[in-house]
Amino acid sequence: MLFLAMRSVRKRPGRFLATLLSAFLGAVIIMTFGSLHDTAAAPGVDEVSAESMTLSASVVGGYGSLLVFFAIASTLTVAVRQRAEEIRLLRCTGATPAQITHMVVGEAAVVALAGAALAVGPAVLGGRLLLGLFRDSGQVAATVDPAFGAMALGSGFGVALLASVGAAFLAVRRATRAAAGARGPARRRGRTWAGCAALVAGAGGVLTTYAVDPADEMLMAFPAYGAILLSVGFAVLAPALLGRILELLRGPLDALGGAGGYLSTRHLRRRGAELAGVLMPMIIFTGMATATLYIQGVESAWVTRSGPDRTVEDKNLETLNLVVVGIIVVFSCIMLVNSLYAATSYRRREFGQQRLAGATPGQVLGVVGREAVVLTLTGLVLGTVAGIAGIIPFTMVRTDQVLPDQGPGTWLAVMAVAAVATLGTSLGTARRALSTPAIDAVTVAA
Repeated sequence: MLFLAMRSVRKRPGRFLATLLSAFLGAVIIMTFGSLHDTAAAPGVDEVSAESMTLSASVVGGYGSLLVFFAIASTLTVAVRQRAEEIRLLRCTGATPAQITHMVVGEAAVVALAGAALAVGPAVLGGRLLLGLFRDSGQVAATVDPAFGAMALGSGFGVALLASVGAAFLAVRRATRAAAGARGPARRRGRTWAGCAALVAGAGGVLTTYAVDPADEMLMAFPAYGAILLSVGFAVLAPALLGRILELLRGPLDALGGAGGYLSTRHLRRRGAELAGVLMPMIIFTGMATATLYIQGVESAWVTRSGPDRTVEDKNLETLNLVVVGIIVVFSCIMLVNSLYAATSYRRREFGQQRLAGATPGQVLGVVGREAVVLTLTGLVLGTVAGIAGIIPFTMVRTDQVLPDQGPGTWLAVMAVAAVATLGTSLGTARRALSTPAIDAVTVAA
């Protein structure tokens, strides 16, 4: 099966492009900050510089590893579910579930290694730029030279490979059970338990904020991690939550959208579990961007109000936090676009069947647009709830206020980016798929 996996990747590379991009971008971030560990461990580095680099690399390593895992997991889940027909055919020709698992996991491992290998060059450059930022801000001595070694390579390859193999194993396990005709009550219970566990852990993280000293430098970590875990919990429970939202929106969509609205709601209800792979990066992007940007805004305002007591270290920490938040938010947005592209581009055959049944390209785009609107609203609402859950405790502890002074501008900007990314990617990919003649789209292999 490993030989078959290698041939599958070589013969059909386009099918693995989304997974390759996820592994590549994730490995770039992990290796870039992992190189700070190598630089800090190099001989001749003073203790203060080593501590600054080690702390930053450790914090971003925690954030980055979690985000990379869910980014790769969501992309791979969508990709494996798209191969349901192929897996059924393999089962009919005599392949065992173990053989299919070995093939798909082998493909994921090959793609992950390729993505991590491609990330080495950009990560080396990124590590040098990041070290230059540390030097300019005064947190690292000017005499420290960049290093890129075992820590950067080990963390980048390790996270990309473990996330890809683990996500592929879980996704193909579900797919082989479905191909064998197994039903999913146990799987739904497992998903529910996992989502609830993430929500409980996230709630614990944000509530821990109240027990921390208001002047503690690490205060930001608890609400930020809590907001991320809440976002993950909502993302895991997204299929069930989406079903409830559709019950509320079914009437208005049917009334306003006509036949297109009817098709949109029925399609979303039937493929709710598959669309969880799209909702996951959307919810995580919205929740994390909202929480981290507002938390950093509150922190920056609090440091500024400290006046003469504000030290160079405080200014440097503020600059570094902004860089870290920016990198994570941009990465989350790219993963959102990547997952949406992977999910929509696969529907070329479906679009061709609809057109052969009499639907015009405009009607097909209308259905895709309505689906994207529902998904966008669901992701924005759940992500906003997760973000606010992290913002309020931090603001109360740091400033004795309930809400931050920044106003709704940042939130509106995050909502606009998420909406444009979702609608633009969905409609743009669908329009490109519709450029293929309907008969060719139907006969093309999935």
